[in-house]
Order: sequence, then structure tokens, then C-alpha cells
Amino acid sequence: MEGPLEDDTKDIYELDMAHIIDTLWSRFQSLDIIGKRALKSKVCEGYRLSCFVAPCQPPSPFAPPLPHAHTAPPPNAEQSLHVRVRIVESYHLVLCQSKNFIINSTSSATTSAETSGSLSEVEKIKQKCLKWKWKDQYSINYFVSSDSDSSQPNHPPLLLVHGFGASIPHWRRNIKTLSQNYTVYAIDLLGFGLSDKPPGFSYTMETWAELILDFLDEVVKKPAVLIGNSVGSLACLIAAASGNIQPDSSQTFVKGIVLLNCSGGMNNKAIVDDWRIKLLLPLLWLIDFLLNQKGIASAIFERVKQRENLRNILSSVYGNKESVDDELVEIIREPANSEGALDAFVSIVTGPPGPNPVQLVPKISLPILLLWGDEDPFTPIDGPVGKYFSSLPSQQENVKLFLLEGVGHCPHDDRPELVHEKLLPWLATLSNA
Repeated sequence: MEGPLEDDTKDIYELDMAHIIDTLWSRFQSLDIIGKRALKSKVCEGYRLSCFVAPCQPPSPFAPPLPHAHTAPPPNAEQSLHVRVRIVESYHLVLCQSKNFIINSTSSATTSAETSGSLSEVEKIKQKCLKWKWKDQYSINYFVSSDSDSSQPNHPPLLLVHGFGASIPHWRRNIKTLSQNYTVYAIDLLGFGLSDKPPGFSYTMETWAELILDFLDEVVKKPAVLIGNSVGSLACLIAAASGNIQPDSSQTFVKGIVLLNCSGGMNNKAIVDDWRIKLLLPLLWLIDFLLNQKGIASAIFERVKQRENLRNILSSVYGNKESVDDELVEIIREPANSEGALDAFVSIVTGPPGPNPVQLVPKISLPILLLWGDEDPFTPIDGPVGKYFSSLPSQQENVKLFLLEGVGHCPHDDRPELVHEKLLPWLATLSNA
């Protein structure tokens, strides 16, 4: 960025500095751009501020680096400090005095001031993410966190596997707690998050299970506890029962499994025994047909990923509505804007459902912990999948089940304290076994 900011900009207004963050946040919300950045800055009461927000273009790899931030002279409380706020090409947020004197520069995930604590955790997660080449072809995004002072040598590493439409940051409320005593890995499944979304790829549950096993083999390199939510749970189950994919792999790489509201298949076509699904089968077939029409699929996908629609969907599957914040909406929405996301969505929704838990669980002798939100509309506890898992503790000694009251489809983010209350003691017994 060179020279002073132009003087002919619009949307200039004065406001109290004490309200700068809230004001900027409301302005950012009106800008329909990818990669928005929210101001993260300490403010003082008693100052006046002139500012504007300018929409920006997608970041350019050739954009010049921003100047280093300088320390501004401490202003007097009786003075009036005129500052401009601008989003530049590289999506950095820059505060400048009218004479182009830079006093602050920062970038962070979109959030409100009230969720700045969560923002910090999400940013730490994003900054620590790495890339792994799967099959020498696909780039897989993953995270690893370990506190060398607290991680115990007899504690197995943990691998977190997200559900449909989610990604690594969906574990924002769990990683810090789990990392206090364990090495924690998290992965973006192929087709989700920042992992590759190859064009024309046919997604299957077996593919994701194979990805998990290869990741354990090549990256983790130790027997791990798999912790999955929704379709991520099912992928973990398949991996643990998958001698047909990699002989003896479950015994080599998996030490235990934690299932958070496990799905019955990659999509609802797997649960044909549920009368509710039987009634909807003609509609599901129609949806499959429509989604295979490119124009229609694009229109549906664009509508689904609108912020208010996402918020409504998330609110319907979360028991604790306070957990459905702006940050969560962006966690789901941002990857949906990436290239290949539409094709992945269509392939997953219209593809084969894959193996179901009834076929998989009898093959597994490893310890299994079931944590189930009792207000889940996707896999309700009184549905065929929920009933099956509810019956397991009385039939198999390796299975423990806890119902979580007032919790929806994503217990780990919905009410993380309830999940940790049951998960940590179970992990401790596993470590001491």
C-alpha cells in the first residue's frame, strides 16, 4: 500500500472509540466477501473516530507486503483522533491517521467482540495446520497440538474427525482441553475444509476410512483413539473394522473409538428401516435427480450456504442455541465457498450410503465410547441408528453409552463441558489399561 488513503471515499462517519469494534463488525457483516477480517484492537473511551470500510478484491499473490506497524504517540483523552479503517487486497486490516501513519495492523477470523476468546482458539488452530500428501496426489489439511510438558508417554494420541460440512475448526472448544494431556490430531476429510476437493471425484465412506488409516500409518505412527462426529464417526467405525481395506490395520493403528452421534450412512438413504425415511424416499430420489442437474444443484447450494440459512440449520441441530454463534456459521460457510465444494456436496448427498453400524460394530473388539445428544433431529435416539447403539452396552462389554441431555447432533461443540466430563475419565482408563 503506497501513499495516503484517498479523500473521496464514502461511508465516512464519526463514532465513539469505545464502540469501534461493534461498529466495524456490523459494517463487515454487510460486505458479502470471502475472507473478511474483524478488527482486533484495544480501544479507549473518550476519543472520536472517523472511519470507512472499503470492500476488497480476492487476495493477490503479488500484493506488496504491508509496512511494519509503528507505535503511535499516546493520545490525550481530550484530543480528537481521526482514524481510517480499510480492508486492503491482502485482507489485512490497517488503521491509519489521515497522514498515512500506520498505528496498527492485524488479521483474524470473523467474529464479534463477545467471542474474541473463541476467535483466539480458532486462529491458533488455523495457524498450526499442516499439509500431508495422500497417495502422492491429494493435499490433506491437518492439525497437531501437543504440550510436551503435560503429554504423558502412556497416553495414546487422539485423532478428531469432523462431520458432514464441517472441518478442523469445529473442534474449537475441545482441542485446548484435550491437548493438556494428549497429543491431538485433527483432519479435514477429502472434500471438506482446506483439504483437496478433486473435480469429478466419487466420495465414499470407504475412501474416508482408508484416508484415516493411511494418516495414522504415515503421520501419527502410533495406535490412536479415533474421535468422530456424525459421518466422521462412521468413517472411524469403518476404519476400525476395515481388515478388508488394510489387513490387521485396526489392531495396528486404532486403540479405541469415541462416537459422537454416529450417522447411519453417508446420507439418509442408509436408514431405510426408519418409517420417517421411508415416507421421504420419493423426495430423496427427486432431490438426487435435481442435484445431478448442474444449474439446479448450484442454485440449491448457493441458497443453503447463505448465512441466515446456515444459522437456521445449525440452530435446528444444536440443543444449546448460544453455541450457534457467528464464528460457527463462518466455520461451516467458508469452506463451502472454495472450488470443488459444490461437486463434493452433490457427490456425498447423492452417492452410496456405505456400510452401516449394524454391519460394522460386531467386527470390533476395541473399547467404544458412545456420547449421544438426546435432542438430535438427524440421528434421534428413538430412530433405528439410535436404538441400535442404545442396545449395545447390554450386549457388548467393550461399549459404554452416555446420553447427554439437552444436546443436539454435534455434542462436542454444542455442550463441550458435558462431553469432556464423560470423555476424559474414559480416556484415562484406556491409558492405564
